[in-house]
Amino acid sequence: MPEQEIVGFIGLGKMGGPVAGHIQRAGYRLRVYDVRADATAPFVAAGAEVAASPADVAAGADVIFTALPTPPDVEAVAVGPQGVIEGVRPEAIFVDISTSSPDLVRALEPRFRARDAWVLDAPVSAGRPGAAPGIHEVLVGGELHVVERVRPIFAAYGDQIVYTGPLGSASTCKLIHQLIGAGVAQAIAEGLSLGVKAGLDVRTVWDAVRRGLIGRMQVLHEQVPRSVFPGTYEPATFSLTLLRKDVGLATALGRQLDVPLPTTGLVEQFLVEALNRGWGNGAGYAIPCRLQEERARVDLRAPGVDPEAAARYISTHPEHAAFDAATASESR
Repeated sequence: MPEQEIVGFIGLGKMGGPVAGHIQRAGYRLRVYDVRADATAPFVAAGAEVAASPADVAAGADVIFTALPTPPDVEAVAVGPQGVIEGVRPEAIFVDISTSSPDLVRALEPRFRARDAWVLDAPVSAGRPGAAPGIHEVLVGGELHVVERVRPIFAAYGDQIVYTGPLGSASTCKLIHQLIGAGVAQAIAEGLSLGVKAGLDVRTVWDAVRRGLIGRMQVLHEQVPRSVFPGTYEPATFSLTLLRKDVGLATALGRQLDVPLPTTGLVEQFLVEALNRGWGNGAGYAIPCRLQEERARVDLRAPGVDPEAAARYISTHPEHAAFDAATASESR
């Protein structure tokens, strides 16, 4: 039951504030701290206790959350003067939901264990939580029995609670999420700008892309489990040779219209490298993973992933797409 745990929350900004609000509305008692007094005011008005320091938060809480901008901020609040560790109680749980360094959270753990307390990393993915609960993902790393104890609190603000493994693994997954997102964002910027320079309406280009395979992330949801995870790089319904041809035409158009396409130009060279290895007949959008496997000296194998089930995240009609609660429940 919510009343069984008193929740401490440090950092009530753009991410922490909404998360703490969900937790409070779920019925948990809150002890809050923020360097800005105005940030704590709405929580106090709703019944939360305001603490004088992170140590003071921890002294009266069973589970202590931090949501802070940078790794140095997390470290200072966790183990600095008047930090969480100075007030943490035996069997309490320190949960950092910031996007932070996996090395940092792993370094913090032995210091908390020395006080018989526990540590989890649980960054939020899929965007800033809004007014309605259950619209985003919580990635959680740490001891599984500790995760299960906090799960009801995670469920107060997350639709999808994904256990990623040992401490630090959730932070690693979040950094990978951001890395992929930044690369996709740059590709989108290049594509939209090329369309406008070619005389097209930007909304038309945007709509054309989002309704296609790439806009629906078919590569991630279906082609990776179908072609990469088993290591076949088949079926080649759209070959690398054809993809390289298409990308070459796009970069040629960019040169013609004086549109810089730095990411696309680099990707084109990777495709040429893969062609020179004799992989032209392989699955076009999967072959880059094969090339990266060699460079990183890893195997991207995950047997037993059903491509059809994974593809349930894809919608061919975005205006009619709705959240699939059944799919989301599988992550719990």
